[in-house]
Amino acid sequence: MKLTALLIAIEVGGTVAFAMSGLIEAMRKRMDVVGVFSVAFVAAFGGGTVRDLLLDRRPLFWVEHEAYLWLVFAMVITAPWWLKAVLKDAGVRLMEWADAFGLGLFAISGTSIAVAAGMSPGVSVLMGTTTAIVGGVARDVLCNEVPKVYQDHRPYALCAVAGSLAYIGLVVVLGLGSELASLAGIAVATGSRLLAVAFDWQLPGWRLPQK
Repeated sequence: MKLTALLIAIEVGGTVAFAMSGLIEAMRKRMDVVGVFSVAFVAAFGGGTVRDLLLDRRPLFWVEHEAYLWLVFAMVITAPWWLKAVLKDAGVRLMEWADAFGLGLFAISGTSIAVAAGMSPGVSVLMGTTTAIVGGVARDVLCNEVPKVYQDHRPYALCAVAGSLAYIGLVVVLGLGSELASLAGIAVATGSRLLAVAFDWQLPGWRLPQK
């Protein structure tokens, strides 16, 4: 499937955002350069790889666009010169912002690719959500953390679902152009996640019934 210029830009943006989140988390854990690259690579490419495998897309998106791989490699190599000063004052905040933007960008990337592949709206939303969250889950596991999507209690996967649903509603139901729908979907997913973090919105925990 030939990607539009906008979709390529969204994929590049999502790759950079999630690679940034992986870089920050790995450097906070004081990993060596191999660890930092591994975490950044998995964060950037994990969700899209699972999406491509489920949709039977070949080659995988980062194999087809090898420049994505070199972009992440360049970010890792140059990180000691530009990231250390940023982490000193705003490490956690920057991590949250990068993660939120990656979430929105990859949610719409996965959804739009699934729609273009002829998937149903339900499957397309699932592909968008998978693309958005798997990289972050893998990042947290490699950093020996319980994945944020499972224990943060602030909406995360639901934000990806909301963005994907907004895209589906605008494109499939209302017939809006994919460019405007993509921007709206990204705004919904990223915006809702940032609002959830800023105002500490909480999802109810799952509690077992008392005996």
